[in-house]
Amino acid sequence: MFIGHFGVALAAKKVAPRTSLGTLVMAAQFADLIWPIFLLLGVERVIIAPGITAVTPLDFISYPLSHSLLADIGWACIFAGIYKMVKRDSRGAVCLWFVVISHWLLDALSHRPDLPLFPGSSTYIGLGLWNSRFWTILVEGLIFVIGARLYARDTHPRDRTGALALRSFIALLIFFYLLNIFGPPPPSEKAIAFSALGMWLFVVWAYWLDRHRLATGRTSTMVAEKQ
Repeated sequence: MFIGHFGVALAAKKVAPRTSLGTLVMAAQFADLIWPIFLLLGVERVIIAPGITAVTPLDFISYPLSHSLLADIGWACIFAGIYKMVKRDSRGAVCLWFVVISHWLLDALSHRPDLPLFPGSSTYIGLGLWNSRFWTILVEGLIFVIGARLYARDTHPRDRTGALALRSFIALLIFFYLLNIFGPPPPSEKAIAFSALGMWLFVVWAYWLDRHRLATGRTSTMVAEKQ
């Protein structure tokens, strides 16, 4: 899953209006953000196997540190704990915990049975949504549309940049999503890792975008404090 994770991040802004969209995107994509690092270190493995699913040619041989359920629960606790210490925002911390875990749950829906329950597990989870291109686009697209709609409704632009940045953010995500589904397989495993590192640019973009928008929930709080 790709834009579905972004859909969760966008929707979570309604639950945690004080939390930057950049932090929410980082949480939703955390497993995929650390995965290429483990690939380059040789700790985890992926191979290119065209036709293995209708959506992606990637065969995830081993990724217990970034994509096992137990590891992701641990990452969620660390992520939410650090945020709580830095921001003193309990609501945001709880939301971030669930957002990090949502990555594994959505992957369990879309992947083949290749997601381990814990490092060393012989049980693998995956419902195989990726075996159907039509249903993948429908389900993931719906999650993304709902998330984008909620974010657009529950925030408003501080300036013209706030409006344009959101539209371009959504448009580019859709472009890369369609490119991944309908484009050619990647040339090598190393190319996969380096291109996956590019996901961090969306985190930076989300931080910048969110600085130019104001959550309606925060608007109400600011008005009440002034009164």
